[in-house]
Amino acid sequence: MKQAMQWLKSEPVLAISAVLALASCLVIPPDAAYLGYVDGRVLALLYCLMAVVAGMEQAGAFRRMASALVKRSGSGKGLCLVLVMLCFFSSMLVTNDVALITFVPFAVLVLAASGQGGLLPWVVSLQTVAANLGSMLTPVGNPQNLYLYSRYGFSAGEFFALTVPATLASFVVLAVLCLLTPARRVTLTAQKDEGPMTARQRAQLILCGVLFCVCLASVFHLLPWPALLAVVIVALAVFDKKLVLGADFALLVTFVCFFVFAGNLARIPALQNFLASVMQGREMLVGAAASQIISNVPAAVLLSGFTENGAGLLMGVDLGGLGTPIASLASLISLKIYSKAPGANTGWYLAVFSALNFGLLAVLLVLAGCGIL
Repeated sequence: MKQAMQWLKSEPVLAISAVLALASCLVIPPDAAYLGYVDGRVLALLYCLMAVVAGMEQAGAFRRMASALVKRSGSGKGLCLVLVMLCFFSSMLVTNDVALITFVPFAVLVLAASGQGGLLPWVVSLQTVAANLGSMLTPVGNPQNLYLYSRYGFSAGEFFALTVPATLASFVVLAVLCLLTPARRVTLTAQKDEGPMTARQRAQLILCGVLFCVCLASVFHLLPWPALLAVVIVALAVFDKKLVLGADFALLVTFVCFFVFAGNLARIPALQNFLASVMQGREMLVGAAASQIISNVPAAVLLSGFTENGAGLLMGVDLGGLGTPIASLASLISLKIYSKAPGANTGWYLAVFSALNFGLLAVLLVLAGCGIL
């Protein structure tokens, strides 16, 4: 029982999704139609991207890049800008959760080493916002983008036409917020030297870099996903069998559960008519609102069954990653890491986090609603 409770605490979204899927099965008993619920392409792409990026992170690529950039910043303002923009730009390729898993602990160490621990709630909150906003630029930046890109059959041009304006606006706002950080001079001490890369680390980084490009080719429909899955699994297994298990399998199972839940809901006529009517013309607002309660990845999967306006839904769930801590699964990662930092004040962090998130969510929704984004 104790182990079960620990598992529930560590994977709350998976637990909730499993309960919802099982409950929906009581309403719509399993039948042949279930086979059409799960999107194999999305699951394969997610697995491949997560495994490859985990291999790159394990090789130390992101830590080394961060160390080199931080050493060039000479003030609290410059330090904040570097730490936040690392999350913003890296999330575009390695996903928002990986960016935060990598750079939030790094921020904790760097700010402590520079005597800037008081900035931690501000910096981590900005890092979280940056990862959630930066990741919306690309199809591989976060799970909901990858799913919706596949679900609605966007072309690359159509997709980037939607995401580039919002990402540029987000960059400007984040830069201004970073520049509000006190400009106190800092001296970095006690930073752990990563040392030179070993030959094996270099080989692993090169392999994962090549495989990441192969993943992108499949995302943009240049390579069939079954071929991608085979190439990634074989290549990683030959190099190091442990790399095959580097993906977040809890997230993959969560997706399967929500595929089942959404598929069953779509077969209940009364609910289908209700959600379709609510969504009509309000895809962005409904997507953003639903994300606050069930997070943006499940919201994307659920609501996509009730609208063909993929553009509105995409913008809604991407911007909807701002707001409550559960609006984006990545935000919970930051909260968990911050809460374990020395001298952490979780209440103050949540106050700063909420002010930034809800303020930016309101601004960006208004801009998008006015057609500026």
